[in-house]
Amino acid sequence: MEDSTRPGAATLVRIGLVALVALWILGPSMLRSALPIWLVFLVAVGLEVQFLVGALRAGPQEPPDRRPQQVDLERYGFEPEEELGEDDDLDDDRDDLDDLEVTAEARPFLLPVRRFVLGLGLIAALVLTIWLVDNRTGWDSLDRPTRGEAAARFSAEASRIAGKEVSIYCDESRDYVGAVQHADGVAIVGGDRAYLTPERCYDLYRLAFRDEVTWSRTARALTVLAHEAWHLRGIGDEGTAECYALQSGVELGRRLGLSQGTAERMMRQQLAENALRGAGTAEYVVSPECRDGGRLDLDASRTSFP
Repeated sequence: MEDSTRPGAATLVRIGLVALVALWILGPSMLRSALPIWLVFLVAVGLEVQFLVGALRAGPQEPPDRRPQQVDLERYGFEPEEELGEDDDLDDDRDDLDDLEVTAEARPFLLPVRRFVLGLGLIAALVLTIWLVDNRTGWDSLDRPTRGEAAARFSAEASRIAGKEVSIYCDESRDYVGAVQHADGVAIVGGDRAYLTPERCYDLYRLAFRDEVTWSRTARALTVLAHEAWHLRGIGDEGTAECYALQSGVELGRRLGLSQGTAERMMRQQLAENALRGAGTAEYVVSPECRDGGRLDLDASRTSFP
């Protein structure tokens, strides 16, 4: 017999969703970088729809029969039903139960629909919370002149690497980059413009304008900016562009406020993480020639790499 006091699947999913969103907001920055929170909400909505459809297909549950069963009547010697009086208490109880059954059958969809609306309300509240956090702490929290100044700085740094004048745009509308496109940045090879996610732009802004560093996020933002700049310079192969970006990222980081040693350690960490990437980003894995003295070494006179 199922324990009615135990939380159901829908309740456990909602508790898990709240915990995940809290961890996404308060937890390590690496989680916010790696996990698109909107994908989590999309899955949550899908589960709520699944719970609703499953409940409606199952139909109303039969209420338990609390009347005396035939075995009880035989064991304890109750009189047969036909011999009971019309005003007998047993008949009254049965009439009450029949009324309850009719009421339950008249409202078969009310409970699952109410639970579905409750689940959607919880998801909407969490979306609002995320929106408020992003607008007060992320790229969108900056006023337009500040964002324009930051983008101009990023463009100037990318132009140094590309060897020509290029423009960096922070894709606030997410038309080009983000969770749907599975990319932190995008550029047309040999072109003059590139797009970065607002998250990467904000990481670069914090470094260049506030002297704030969040190690992995800052390192990745530097690599992404340098990577797209190498595409603008004409390098089409992703692995080669990544190798060059790791080397250019040292000087880029130094110009944006890092010490030489810190910038080198960040890029070495990025190089180490590059080898751990899965099959989904295999094209970004650098070749064995991305090493000190290798074919992709941009400065053979330098002893450290990258």
